[in-house]
Amino acid sequence: MISFTVTAVVFGAVFLAELPDKTALAGLVLGTRYRASYVFAGVAAAFAVHVALAVAAGSVLTLLPQQIVQALTGVLFLGGAAMLLMAEGGADGDAAIRKPENRSFWKVSGAGFMLILVAEFGDLTQIMTANLAARYDDPLSVGIGAVLALWSVAAIGIVGGKALMRRVPLKLITRVAALVMLALGLWSLWEAIAG
Repeated sequence: MISFTVTAVVFGAVFLAELPDKTALAGLVLGTRYRASYVFAGVAAAFAVHVALAVAAGSVLTLLPQQIVQALTGVLFLGGAAMLLMAEGGADGDAAIRKPENRSFWKVSGAGFMLILVAEFGDLTQIMTANLAARYDDPLSVGIGAVLALWSVAAIGIVGGKALMRRVPLKLITRVAALVMLALGLWSLWEAIAG
């Protein structure tokens, strides 16, 4: 059974954490060069792979005692918040993009897939998704929330990223995401201590 509450919490947390990420910027750059639907197909497939891996890793964590899982996820969320605050404004998505030789569906979507597959491996949002899977012990709801959040950010980056970045400063988005992660981290640690 899908929990809409868990899905919504995961969506919000992952969405905010991914917005200032380098892959959102890379999607924006690819979207300005190639057909948006081709780019999105490749990026969406890569994000689905990453979410599946993260949810599987998080599900393994649920085998540990609950207090240890809560303490571990709390520390990882706090570390994620610190990473976001320390890396503010330093992402350059254009540097990692390898241009496909032609503009066919397979070349463009393949370039988007490989870019995200490599850039997101072990990334903050993948770790965050694993933490959320461990925290809620609801892999389906966490997976749906995370993949929808990542696809939404990809779509925003590919189609409307330039307009968003003109209206909402990247620094503000980063700080809101860090605040959400800080709150989740403190809440997890409180639950671990309170037992």
